[in-house]
Amino acid sequence: MAASEPALLADGLTKRYGDTLAVDRLNLAVRPGEVYGFLGPNGAGKTTTIRMALGLHRPTSGRAAIFGIDAWRDPVAAHRRVAYVAGEPALWPRLTAEETLIFLGNIHGSVDEAYRQTLIGRFDLDVRKQIRALSKGNRQKVQLVAALATRADLLILDEPTSGLDPLMEAAFRESVREAKARGQAVFLSSHILSEVE
Repeated sequence: MAASEPALLADGLTKRYGDTLAVDRLNLAVRPGEVYGFLGPNGAGKTTTIRMALGLHRPTSGRAAIFGIDAWRDPVAAHRRVAYVAGEPALWPRLTAEETLIFLGNIHGSVDEAYRQTLIGRFDLDVRKQIRALSKGNRQKVQLVAALATRADLLILDEPTSGLDPLMEAAFRESVREAKARGQAVFLSSHILSEVE
């Protein structure tokens, strides 16, 4: 694949649910080392776009590609270089935060363990607690630490600061700056302009 291949590409990406048009001919390209803010109000199709890019929903027309790979056709290859943070954390309630981080790292297949420890400290995450005992903000921290620690070439972050307090939002911004400095692409979906700025 060419070095100039976008980390994330949408070309005429469209999604309909019956008579509802959720995404209409979206075109975008996110390059390695770029932080791309994907803004829109709730219900504008941001999460649907992400799900199509990840191959979780099939586009009605157009295409989405991750480093040139269509995730609908070849999800395993496409996901090798991606880490994803969902807007609503759906984690295993009986696992501790530490067990969850280890499990997610094993699924991804690549984790910078030293950086994961740095992130645990930065986000002030108590890894001994079970997921079911964590607030939404702390569950979001688990997702963020797991994704960032992979050092994936593309980070897809859907409403990543939902539930975080201002200090943790600052920790998040620091982590995104580090990812950008390493040449990682960051696709940041939000309805909050100041967050993306």
